[in-house]
Amino acid sequence: MKLVVQVRLVPTSVQAAALQATLLACNEAANWVSSVAFEKDVKSNFSLRGHTYRQIKARWGLGAQAAQHVIKKTCDAYAALKANLRAGNLGRPGSRRHRQAVEKPVAFRPQGAQPYDDRMLSWQIERRRISIWTTAGRIQDVVFTASPEQTATLALYRKGESDLLSRDGMWFLNATCEVPEAPLNTDPVDFLGIDLGIVNIATTSDGEIMAGRRLNRIRSRERGLRGKLQKKNTPSAKRRLKKRRRKEARWAKDINHKIAKHVVAEAERTDRGIALEDLTGIHDRVRLAKPQRATHSSWAFAQLGQFIAYKARKAGVPVVHVDPAYTSRTCAACGHIDKANRVSQAWFACRSCGFVDHADRNGSRIIRVRAWELWRRGAQSTAPDPPTEAGRGTGRKCSTTASGARCARSGPSVQDR
Repeated sequence: MKLVVQVRLVPTSVQAAALQATLLACNEAANWVSSVAFEKDVKSNFSLRGHTYRQIKARWGLGAQAAQHVIKKTCDAYAALKANLRAGNLGRPGSRRHRQAVEKPVAFRPQGAQPYDDRMLSWQIERRRISIWTTAGRIQDVVFTASPEQTATLALYRKGESDLLSRDGMWFLNATCEVPEAPLNTDPVDFLGIDLGIVNIATTSDGEIMAGRRLNRIRSRERGLRGKLQKKNTPSAKRRLKKRRRKEARWAKDINHKIAKHVVAEAERTDRGIALEDLTGIHDRVRLAKPQRATHSSWAFAQLGQFIAYKARKAGVPVVHVDPAYTSRTCAACGHIDKANRVSQAWFACRSCGFVDHADRNGSRIIRVRAWELWRRGAQSTAPDPPTEAGRGTGRKCSTTASGARCARSGPSVQDR
């Protein structure tokens, strides 16, 4: 299976200037290639190369490999835009958002990520150094930092392209690794049900509750601070907003990684599968009062489910997604369904048999039962491939200037935790 290991580069000022100039040149060239592809309606890699390859090398001074990667990146962006349009992610045909997506060429940010292959980038992992091509020539001995686990993964399994990207003045490389996965457990003894929520991030059918009080408190504090700084609107307030803009997301991502790792380890230890709710489209289905909207929209359930899924695949643990309908109203003891069973946010009390339990724990047990029934009827594991293409392109976000449609390689990087 493919995973992405992200390492941080520590270039000197001269090296950083060369990297900066390279990213600017590559993305400026990509914007020009995108305009040619849009005007001539040529979106295939081979055909577009005939229209742009020589001009890229002559005008921006890019090497042969860099020029080809620029063209391929542009083609990937249009392929992703086409897929998003087909899936309805950019609105219905004729809507304003749909028109904005199709009436302008895809645009690349100046700091968008640039792919590198082994001809343009070489690793000295033991020395924590890389040699990398730039528009100013090849630069040697660029230092990178990584954890011991990441270094071991790079040494054993690195294979394929790496992406150079800049974020908030820092430099990163996202390296693709082909990591062996354990054989899938096709005969689990049971399933570990996971109920995902806002008050409690995850509750297992074993009764373990991973409370979200601390995370929700941090989100509330950050939201209040953002409001105050936006209201001030001074240069120093804007600098502070820019500095803190990803702090909350990093914190939530770290917590989700830890929860996912714990859940998968417990399921693997007890020879069980993992049962999750299929919450696709919940943000579109649920209508909330205004005070609840910010809390609900910041709920990173999809990220947690994604982390659980790829870690489970790596460990060989089957994952089954079940229909979440009425899980909060169904009694885990007798199966009675009643809206009145949910006494409060925290407690469940069955009106039929009198069974009383924590509401999220009761829901997780219903999820476990449904997953076990699906598995016995022949359902297959729904643990997907890890988000390799999405992970590789952190920072390589190509969007139409108005719609913000992302390219195929944009998205959060998946670090091997």
